[in-house]
Amino acid sequence: PGMNLPESNALEERACRPCEGGIDPLSAERVARLLPQVPGWSVDEAGTTLSRHFEFDQFPRVMAFVNALAWLANRQGHHPDFTVTAYHCTVNFTTHAIGGLSENDFICAARLNRIAHPITEKAP
Repeated sequence: PGMNLPESNALEERACRPCEGGIDPLSAERVARLLPQVPGWSVDEAGTTLSRHFEFDQFPRVMAFVNALAWLANRQGHHPDFTVTAYHCTVNFTTHAIGGLSENDFICAARLNRIAHPITEKAP
């Protein structure tokens, strides 16, 4: 017989759930528990936006990152705001439908950390 394996609680293993509003943003306590699971990310003073600044040593790596970000956002159905310059990208997640943070923001941040790591490594 097959084994019943427990579902992973790791954020990067979870998928976003559609959010059309009608729920409260995460509490400050829940945000404080989730934030350590997304290294490099920070929450603004209002507690409504999860942000991270990425740096790159080559322009093609910035574009590879942006393409990976677009793929992830489309796949998860959760789209961040971001700014791009020649060697930098700042990503801001928030759940617009609820005017604050949801678990979707942390799931996408964790997934982005996982796929960004090889892109942000310094070239030899």
